[in-house]
Amino acid sequence: MSVLEAGVTLPQQNSWLSEIRATIRLAWPMVLTNLAQTAMTATDVMLLGRLSPEALAAGTLGHNLYFLFTIAGMGLVLASSPMMAQAIGRKLHMVRDVRRTVRQALWLAVMTCAVMWTILWHAEDLLLLITANERLSADAAEYMLTLQWAMLPFFCYIVLRSFLAALERPGWAMLIAFLAVSFNALAAWTLIFGRFGFPALGLFGAGIATTLSCTLLFLGLVAVILCDRQFRRFHLFGNFWRSDWPRLKSMLKLGLPISGIMTFEVSIFNIAAMLMGRFDTVTVAAHSIAISIASISFMFPMGLGQAVTVRVGRSAGRGDLDGVTRAGWAAFVLSISFMAFMALLMLFAPRLLIGVYLDVSAPENQPVVALATTFLVFAAIFQIADGAQAVTSGMLRGLHDTTLPMIYAGIGYWLIGMTASLVLGFGFGLGGAGIWTGLCIGLVVVALLLFHRWLDRLKHFRENEMAFQAILVRD
Repeated sequence: MSVLEAGVTLPQQNSWLSEIRATIRLAWPMVLTNLAQTAMTATDVMLLGRLSPEALAAGTLGHNLYFLFTIAGMGLVLASSPMMAQAIGRKLHMVRDVRRTVRQALWLAVMTCAVMWTILWHAEDLLLLITANERLSADAAEYMLTLQWAMLPFFCYIVLRSFLAALERPGWAMLIAFLAVSFNALAAWTLIFGRFGFPALGLFGAGIATTLSCTLLFLGLVAVILCDRQFRRFHLFGNFWRSDWPRLKSMLKLGLPISGIMTFEVSIFNIAAMLMGRFDTVTVAAHSIAISIASISFMFPMGLGQAVTVRVGRSAGRGDLDGVTRAGWAAFVLSISFMAFMALLMLFAPRLLIGVYLDVSAPENQPVVALATTFLVFAAIFQIADGAQAVTSGMLRGLHDTTLPMIYAGIGYWLIGMTASLVLGFGFGLGGAGIWTGLCIGLVVVALLLFHRWLDRLKHFRENEMAFQAILVRD
């Protein structure tokens, strides 16, 4: 190799390695934060299971409804992340732009919750449409009476977490999330069963515990931002009542498609779980185990997707197309590598994973173990597609490209994936295996469409520098 070749290759290698290290450094606290937030509601459900099977069923039903609304609202406020990332990348008027974006995101959180609270106040009627079970719907609605108030502090926490991530300081959010999970476990145990002199409130108490824990999440980040010198200089909470309607409009334009993408994906898995109930209890139990394992695995590409939004957004903000390319591909390779490892684990060590949920050696559990093992084969098949779509969606968010990806998600998940699930599961009589096949098809279609969109964006920007500069929105 010549000296000239070495001089070109080594810096390129160093920049790719630096990008991979920076992505991992930003992503791993986000991955752990996502796991902690998932553990919060999982703790409530597990404790309700110890209360009674009826409480477990009502808690699961209420949580599924709450989670669907929460995902939709979270997508709206997540628009603040790429907006702040690009502002930081631009540097010009960075402090002012970031402050205004945070302010309008908090406004949007309040507006969104006002609408959602109005709807969820009638949760019993909504649940009756789904279950046609009056007692179960009434119990789930009781849970929702106190659980729904967790939305506002949670959305505000997401906004502040996005601010820390845009500055590439996500560690505080992770620490506070784990503190909140510990607090939630103690509060839920206390209020559900009536410990330390408190009355036993059951489902009602579980909702209170989650609301208090989400409030702790938000107030914890507020305290950090007010105390840390690097964060304090942004004066995030100054002039809170000053409006910025053009910025709020830009946030809605960016956030509504993000919300749509996330809602399409979550809702198809929720519907799939409900469809499993049309078969038998073994199918439902096996599906619950397999989808839980797949959901935990998904936390890694989800965290990478959040990190790459920041990395791509900051590079785009400073007009660095090479940086955008490196940031996107580094996260993509990391996501695919991890999900390939998880796929191999699901294929070759399924009993190890299933054993976390039940005793795989017990004779009475063998039907569930056998079917869960089959479902994990399908989960292994869609691992790479799931990782690809999650991280590619984050890459495109960093470029403020969300509308077409939302359309792709609607087509892939519902028009193709859900249709395939219904046809194969019921039309061809394949049961749960048919439902899972439809989920696989939907995820693969979405992943391929989003991947093509990313390649198309890069090619277009390479050919037309002015098109790339046009994405640098002056928020």
